[in-house]
Amino acid sequence: MKIRRDNTIAVVVDAQERLFPHIHEQQELAGNIEKFIIGMQILNLPIIVTEQYVKGLGRTLPRFQTALSDYYSPMEKISFSCCGEQEFLDSLENLGRKQILLVGIEAHICVLQTALDLRERQYRPVIIEDCVSSRKPNDKRIAIERMRRAGCVITTLESVLFELCVVAGTDMFKQISQLVK
Repeated sequence: MKIRRDNTIAVVVDAQERLFPHIHEQQELAGNIEKFIIGMQILNLPIIVTEQYVKGLGRTLPRFQTALSDYYSPMEKISFSCCGEQEFLDSLENLGRKQILLVGIEAHICVLQTALDLRERQYRPVIIEDCVSSRKPNDKRIAIERMRRAGCVITTLESVLFELCVVAGTDMFKQISQLVK
């Protein structure tokens, strides 16, 4: 399955300030998610941002809010799966795209349950492996394997950015190349 710009939505799942400091390899993850957000804007893709139980976990990390700029209009949720919120499902339906790029935390809870629910609803979840994590590395490893076995596509940030770019030599390609350096 090729990932195509005209059929893709990006979703940043629960990258929130009170949980993020406890995530395994959080600094590298934060850099990758920030690049992902910037890359999605370069590629002109719609971005949905979710926040789990804001009262307890806080808002999206300020650095992501800054990178998101006009895209930052988060959907608050209490369901672990983004699909447990009607606003999220309505947004997907209104955008009319079937490939959903998932990044964020935690891989074994909200990302996993969202991916599984998306599969049940005939969407094609694409997990950006170096843009998701959990507090414990083994939880992430098991979640990635489970999502793979459930039919989700597992890829990396650089791979998906260039796949969505399609060709070299364009301004978009040059901006993406600079981003991943």
